[in-house]
Amino acid sequence: MSKPGEAGLKALADYLAQDMRACNQVIVARMQSPVALIPQLAAHLVAAGGKRLRPLLTLAAARLCGYDDQDGKLRHVEIAACVEFIHTATLLHDDVVDESQLRRGLASANAIFGNKASVLVGDFLFARAFQILTADASLDVMAILSAASATLAEGEVMQMTTQNDLSTSVDQYLQVIYGKTAALFAAACEAGAVIGEPAPELREALRVYGANLGMAFQLVDDALDYAADQAVLGKEVGDDFREGKVTLPVLAAYEAGSEEDRVFWRRVIEDSEQQPEDLEKALKLIAQTDAIGATLRKAEDYAAKARDALLVFPDCEIRSLLIETASYSASRER
Repeated sequence: MSKPGEAGLKALADYLAQDMRACNQVIVARMQSPVALIPQLAAHLVAAGGKRLRPLLTLAAARLCGYDDQDGKLRHVEIAACVEFIHTATLLHDDVVDESQLRRGLASANAIFGNKASVLVGDFLFARAFQILTADASLDVMAILSAASATLAEGEVMQMTTQNDLSTSVDQYLQVIYGKTAALFAAACEAGAVIGEPAPELREALRVYGANLGMAFQLVDDALDYAADQAVLGKEVGDDFREGKVTLPVLAAYEAGSEEDRVFWRRVIEDSEQQPEDLEKALKLIAQTDAIGATLRKAEDYAAKARDALLVFPDCEIRSLLIETASYSASRER
């Protein structure tokens, strides 16, 4: 039985099914290239599926702001595809950096095609995204998504600099997850809003909604790395632990733990000296200190801010579905 948030996300996808079909057609068409490896690797990514949450938010924001595609241009569809290309490009690059072997339950692109191909196809998708933006010719939309792309890269670099460092503060951690995840959620929503040409306060409300939804989404992602069923999650549980990533579950467990516990965390995270049995111990310490609970409560705080941001809009079906999607972001299981 699905949770209310999951039902809301499915209902949002159903509500926008025609737009999403058009978006998926654009994605497939724009992934084509006479260089055979590019569509091959792209087809692997399409087959892996995924929630398509970011482009869905772009479509929803445009519709909430009254965008009407009677001119036949389907601008919201093109920009949604652009958002998905930016997201997919960063995933390709991140999997290489993290040496990930699984993505959405399947072998990652770098595991099949190699690191070089993954990086270069990621570059191709970034280039495609900006071709779409150039054709759309909105300086506002281009400014939003180009700034988000820069922030995504900054977030990943900042994560790299905080890796293996238990002196990282919660505020620094939150800056990292804003950069690597929430910034694109915010941009996806704001770019969709711009297409609908709303009043400035409505555009800002959607930006705030996306930013807070993205924060909740990443917090839950970090919690799931220590709490999920790997078969459900679709990637290896404990990846963050093995890579020495300093996430809120680790920071909370480290802060609440005994000195003996802290010695353990310093060895496995800061010194990168891990034994096969250490993940099991880490999971036990995280459970004992309610670190997952603390992370999920923080996620719910952000989800509540996302829901509140939409109250400036008149009550309507798509607003209700976006509010439920914010709940999904803090309660999902994969």
